[in-house]
Amino acid sequence: MNDNKDVNIYDFDRVVDRRNTDCLKYDFAKERTGREDLLPLWVADMDFRLPEEILEDLKARIAHGIFGYTDPKDSYFDALNNWIEKHYGYSVARKWVTVAPTVMFALANCVNAFTEAGDKILIQQPVYYPFGEVITDNGRILVDSPLKIINGHYEIDFSDLEKKISDPELKLFILCNPHNPVGRVWTREELLQIAILCVKHDVILVSDEIHCDFIYPGHEFTSTLSLGTAYRDHLLVLHSPTKTFNIAGLQIANAIIPDKKLRLKYQKANAANGYSQANIIGLKALESVYTKGERWHQEMLQYLKGNVDFVRDYIQEHLPKIRLIEPEGTYLLWIDFSGLGLKDDELEDLIVDKAHLWLDPGAIFGPETAQFERFNIACPRKTLEKAFRQLKKAVYELEQENQVKADQAS
Repeated sequence: MNDNKDVNIYDFDRVVDRRNTDCLKYDFAKERTGREDLLPLWVADMDFRLPEEILEDLKARIAHGIFGYTDPKDSYFDALNNWIEKHYGYSVARKWVTVAPTVMFALANCVNAFTEAGDKILIQQPVYYPFGEVITDNGRILVDSPLKIINGHYEIDFSDLEKKISDPELKLFILCNPHNPVGRVWTREELLQIAILCVKHDVILVSDEIHCDFIYPGHEFTSTLSLGTAYRDHLLVLHSPTKTFNIAGLQIANAIIPDKKLRLKYQKANAANGYSQANIIGLKALESVYTKGERWHQEMLQYLKGNVDFVRDYIQEHLPKIRLIEPEGTYLLWIDFSGLGLKDDELEDLIVDKAHLWLDPGAIFGPETAQFERFNIACPRKTLEKAFRQLKKAVYELEQENQVKADQAS
């Protein structure tokens, strides 16, 4: 391996065929959309292959041939803590950590651990839509403090947030940091305001930080657990390497809960759900990626920045009526199509039937964003180029059709 830090050693331009691997992104188009001619840029996983040094660790574990019940040992917690210390600036005691299969499983545990049926839970839409599902499906009441967009930049409406968080029936606040889908990386000042409000009004803050390793130049990630000990009896972090290293299929996450009272409540809910030992390969994968994956991670971030730059430039040159919400983090781009002047159903017809793209439509993230689309750019550049060529062609043909209709009408 070439260890020259100025030379990239990993090939993110390589296109890996994921079809016929039971891949949700590629192999379930017929079941989910009714068609098979769509280029998928929807579900949040990456089309990048793990490096050989990590695959070798997984192969070695599989070669043992026995896959019984397994719990994490010191090496697991050391790998987790070392990564967190290096990247987020705080330390994790082993006793704080409860292993989970996924962040969303852990989030459902939090809903059941810290609230009762009929309690209110706050989210900030537009936001990852399973947040709303895990609230309402568990018989809780969803309260939205919507983000406001000012000059193309999403901000927290702290006046509205405090008004809603002060409701004595509101027990839990689910925070997304970095925020999916709008791409904000909340500043330390913003997070301190949130933490202060939660302590003041006795609301538990659950911070989903699964996208925390995707931060673009000029921005800095702040974990809520780095804000100071004064807030830790009201907050916990849900964390996972599954986005960072594209290992969602191995199902490994961690609930990091410094406060003993909160931790015991969470663990009781965990037991009630019948979950104990984690996926054996997931445990090994976390340890491997956090000890051997730094170089791959840094080169991947550099590649993603290039993808963001490509999309920004392409839109400016070829699709001037479409607006990119400049991302501060994540590999999910939030793009505003309202400048095309289409009705909501016409926009979906443009994306699906004319551009032949499979995206996540904005309407699923909140009631006010039906004119947005979420694009997953964690793919080889040539895949992204193909997607935007298809979009450009569809928009051009639509505008030509509309011009003909306008000429005929006049």
